[in-house]
Amino acid sequence: MRAKLQGIAAALLAAAALAGCEPPVVAKAPPRKPPPGTPAKAPVTAGPAQPDWLGARPALDKPRPFTPPAPVVFETANGLKVWLLERPALPLVSITVAISAGSAADPPKAAGLASITADMLDEGAGRRDAVQLSSAINDLGASLGVGARADGSFASLTVLKKNFTPAFAILADVLARPRFDAKEWKRVSELWQNALKKRGDDPSQVSRVLTGAALYGPGTAYGHPSDGVLSDAKSIGLPAVKAFYRGAWRPDRAVLVVTGAVTKDEITKAIDRELGGWKAPRGAPIEVPANPGRDPQWKPPRLVLVDRPGAPQSVIAVVREGVSASDPRAPLLGLINTALGGSFTSRLNQNLREEHGWSYGARSVFSEARGQGAFLARAAVITEATGSALKEMLAELTKMADSGLTQEELSKVLAQDRADLVETYETNGSAAARLGVLATLGLPPTFDASASQARQKVTLAGLTELSPAVDPKGATIVVVGPLDKVSPQLQALGLGEPQLWDPEGRPL
Repeated sequence: MRAKLQGIAAALLAAAALAGCEPPVVAKAPPRKPPPGTPAKAPVTAGPAQPDWLGARPALDKPRPFTPPAPVVFETANGLKVWLLERPALPLVSITVAISAGSAADPPKAAGLASITADMLDEGAGRRDAVQLSSAINDLGASLGVGARADGSFASLTVLKKNFTPAFAILADVLARPRFDAKEWKRVSELWQNALKKRGDDPSQVSRVLTGAALYGPGTAYGHPSDGVLSDAKSIGLPAVKAFYRGAWRPDRAVLVVTGAVTKDEITKAIDRELGGWKAPRGAPIEVPANPGRDPQWKPPRLVLVDRPGAPQSVIAVVREGVSASDPRAPLLGLINTALGGSFTSRLNQNLREEHGWSYGARSVFSEARGQGAFLARAAVITEATGSALKEMLAELTKMADSGLTQEELSKVLAQDRADLVETYETNGSAAARLGVLATLGLPPTFDASASQARQKVTLAGLTELSPAVDPKGATIVVVGPLDKVSPQLQALGLGEPQLWDPEGRPL
């Protein structure tokens, strides 16, 4: 009866709201009497948040340090290195094959060759053409990916344990027996060139291309985008792709990372069965720069501008040299970056987004690289505030360089560091991907554990000594926006005359 009366009351209230009048008085159901023997409730009064009889509030223990699990490392009969992290809790297996040759090894006038070579590997392999291979992966409920970064190329697979054997056979075909059909190459090459043309319409992508070229020098190992440039893509043919594959995708240049519900015996047998014939060819492997970085003859400009007439937003970026991933300072610089622009509550994001409303987000990063890395701060801002936003960005970088973190920020970034590390190794796929990155950077599988220990032991004074690494003095500023509107704003900052570049990363 009570529920029925409540339903009638709700209906009458809704009708009254629609009619714009006062709701009628509705009879309430009589209160239920408590069962005999039930103690009376004390009247509700305002009081302390925690009654005295509860005692003192317990103190939380300091979060326990998290050490990522170390994989078992071994080598198979064909010279393939394996990093195995057994995780039997879930019936899943993830694999990342890391190749120590990426876009930094692209030959001159062939920017993007490593990337397009990786893209061709799953366009038909073994006895399957491109459509058949894609269908076979889908039928197994698996995911397969290929690609390339500056310091390495990769192939990845995630599959249920029950489908591991047939899925690994497909991955083995992709690695060791790609077909490189001329018909598929024509289609993939056209799609690639169309994507490069379209990239010029995306200001964030243009900024990505420009920051690398301006810092390292156009066309250098790190100075060209990993996905290539249109002028080079038009001249790259299938023979060049096959040659790069032979020199880069070979077992003596690979690390096979495996995480999940698979044992050493199972993965060894799968490799012997499906990849036993994958041998390093007699020819020399493709040459990879020993220490890629800035061209010694290149002097980075102070201000670079790409004109985008009529654009309602500008993308502003500040880029300067960083350190290599193997540098002992690299893990500690990551803490500085977290406070500066590596989290939502960072200084840059709070300033440009939360305080001024000029941007949806501002970020910064120290890149991980085998050679000399980079420090980069970037934000997309409304065109009218381009100069003001850049001024604030430079001020935040200068303040961090001069004074370093506060004690409150140090506590926050240390907690964030542990949470990020836990998340990185939380799933099989993310753990395999991260270990694959370490392999392409030439770092040991235990690197993250030792880096985390170094970060958790750092002092505020120690970070303050490193904070000049974000000093914008001498850095290159890249702006992608409408020249007529942003140029007067930049001149007011006293940055000098901008150099005009095109979206492909070349001075005009």
